[in-house]
Amino acid sequence: MPNETPQGSQDKPVRNPAAVAPHSHVTRLWAWLVLLFMGVAWGLSFSLAKMAVADGAHPLGITFWQAALGALLLAAFTFGRRRTISFRPNMLSLYVICAILGTAVPGVLFYYAAAHVPAGVLSITVTLVPILTVLLAVLLGIERLALSRLAGVLCGMLAVVLLVAPERSLPDAAAVPWVLAACLASVCYAAEGLVIALRMPDSANAFTVACGMHLMATLILAPVVLVSGSFVALTWPWGQVEWAIVGLSALNASAYSLFIYLVNRAGPVFASQTAYVVTLSGVFWGMAIFGEAHSYWVWLSLAVMLVGLAMVTPRKAEPLPNKG
Repeated sequence: MPNETPQGSQDKPVRNPAAVAPHSHVTRLWAWLVLLFMGVAWGLSFSLAKMAVADGAHPLGITFWQAALGALLLAAFTFGRRRTISFRPNMLSLYVICAILGTAVPGVLFYYAAAHVPAGVLSITVTLVPILTVLLAVLLGIERLALSRLAGVLCGMLAVVLLVAPERSLPDAAAVPWVLAACLASVCYAAEGLVIALRMPDSANAFTVACGMHLMATLILAPVVLVSGSFVALTWPWGQVEWAIVGLSALNASAYSLFIYLVNRAGPVFASQTAYVVTLSGVFWGMAIFGEAHSYWVWLSLAVMLVGLAMVTPRKAEPLPNKG
């Protein structure tokens, strides 16, 4: 892991937002292992989310605990390694933006959707993240437009249509707005990935940055939860809801930190390939835990989404213009 940014050096221009993929075979293998771990962990989170909302726990309360417990876990890890969290203005603004885009808004949308949508379908919507990452990067002028990537974006849109348009696609037609809410959460995650790539300094430590983001998300969500009366009490002995919330917090804190690490080391496009593993593992976790069975429209949507993902993912690292 890189060391924290030295005193007085954090205000330097940020890194190339399109960092190239790892060069050495060992580093490349490590990056893929990290990516696979994140994918399997995040894939399980869809099923844990359904467990957490099963007894009516409020999405705002779940999101608050995810942020708060994640902050505690990451703080213990950070201080255990004798590192400090930077609160310089440039890092503080990064924490705030990513707390909103990476936890507060998509977390609430995700947990609302989890109460109405199968875990496997939720995992399919996450495949939009790398597709939308490329689309936003093109719109911002930091990614090259190519026909294959344009076709990939169109495949992503078609996959969403296949999920929500056919009458027999979802178990309940009333779930359509919640699928779209999950898609909106993917928009937030894609925007967050680009913010990290554009604004996170090279030498910043991924775990301390993730800790700062979770801490900021906790501070943002706390008054909202108190005012809205949506606090979820973790009363002992813990039941399914409490264990699911704790599991979600641990999985998301570790996987999220590793995601930041990959974005900063290998670039947002490489890191966004986690969606392959997230989607497939999410579908199979849902089948294994809840016995979910999907219509052929859902499987067709999954196939089209994976084709789109393959088309937007470059076959090799492509360094892009430095916007710093």
